[in-house]
Amino acid sequence: MIKQILSCDWGTSSFRLRLVNAEDCSVLAESTNAKGIAAAYGEWLQSGLAENERIPFYKSILLIQIASLDKGSLAGVPLIISGMASSTIGMAELPYKNIPFRISDANLHVHRIADDEKFPHEIFIVSGLRAASDVMRGEETILHGCEINDGEQLFIFPGTHSKHVIVHNHIVQNFKTFMTGELFDLLSTKSILERSVEKAKLSEINIAQFVNGVREAISSSLLNSIFHVRTNQLFNKLNKKENYLYLSGLLIGEELKKIEKENYDSVTLVSEGMLSTLYSESLSALGLKDKLVMQNADAAFIRGQVVILNKCR
Repeated sequence: MIKQILSCDWGTSSFRLRLVNAEDCSVLAESTNAKGIAAAYGEWLQSGLAENERIPFYKSILLIQIASLDKGSLAGVPLIISGMASSTIGMAELPYKNIPFRISDANLHVHRIADDEKFPHEIFIVSGLRAASDVMRGEETILHGCEINDGEQLFIFPGTHSKHVIVHNHIVQNFKTFMTGELFDLLSTKSILERSVEKAKLSEINIAQFVNGVREAISSSLLNSIFHVRTNQLFNKLNKKENYLYLSGLLIGEELKKIEKENYDSVTLVSEGMLSTLYSESLSALGLKDKLVMQNADAAFIRGQVVILNKCR
């Protein structure tokens, strides 16, 4: 049994590294920054190094991040990386695992890189899953750390590109990506609606206006209803922070509105923070409160990496 692991979530635009007690999945140290795979790949291109130097280049970035944990020598502690490190712009491109996929088998494509004198950590890079017309990298790791029951479950992973994953008797049957977060960012910062909204913090949420947006999304066309964000401001119906939440409700409502017509045994929301609050309110507005199960995404991610790493070693 591994005692400690270095747990890395390396996304497109963010980087998170944790030193984890593998026995109870507690976090002993943590470092986060905005140096995602896209930024690392940009630096790699600018370096002009040969292709066979790509992994050493990425290792040099990882060594700096490991040192930032300020835990002294961690030589010998294995490093497991999920997310975009296995993509075309990552350390080593890995093929996706096809669905249907049995989660309990934990047999994802995992690429092992041996430790050496310059980098004294075994590296395990986890690949993602592929459906007929969709892909994921990162959520498959979180799924391995979630509580999976018999029957048909829908798992929702909110984010820039939200994922809806259908799991039947522990087998991933299908999943879909919704560009909810990215569309919200575009509309609120790069469209005519920019001057009609102002970012609201969790403590400032008027949940009623958010729910109004969800309910309008259920009964209307998104292409029409998003223009109401502008008229809300023109006619002084809502202030800019209320409008921000109303727009969020429209988009999240659009993402979720077909779920109520499906007959899932449970709907599991895997998230934390403000998104967890907003999505749970949306699902309640859809009449799914009795089927709603909440799981923390960070905790599930760590548990998933421990499961996968123990399977590999």
